[in-house]
Amino acid sequence: MAVAAAATALATMLAPSASARHREGPCDPHRQEDESIQAHQRELIRCATNHWTVFGGYEKALCIAKRESGLNPRAVSSNGKYLGLYQHAKRYWPGRYDAYTRRAWELNDSALIGRTNAIVSIRMASDVGWGAWRGTGCAVTA
Repeated sequence: MAVAAAATALATMLAPSASARHREGPCDPHRQEDESIQAHQRELIRCATNHWTVFGGYEKALCIAKRESGLNPRAVSSNGKYLGLYQHAKRYWPGRYDAYTRRAWELNDSALIGRTNAIVSIRMASDVGWGAWRGTGCAVTA
């Protein structure tokens, strides 16, 4: 009886918390305890580019995120006008969020959440190209 109680207590302690549960929708890898924020953002970008095709693939998507935010999902421009992993214009974010997400995916609506920003950005680039992120340093060679 004591062994069963101890086993139940141990199982309860080791069970994932509610915050670690799998959410619906694409690209919900859990960040490992020893995984850096930047490594986790790479994983999110890889997942998104595996779901939606973008010009230049994962390499270009990663390059742009590095250039825009240094792979920091909470990056905010010095003037406060650009947010997150791909530095979306704050004023356009609500419309982009609505256009490129689905309620069933349980995505946080903040541009400062890496999963949300990666999915919105990659879906947008898949739909209309990388035009919003024109710039130097992320050319794709054949």
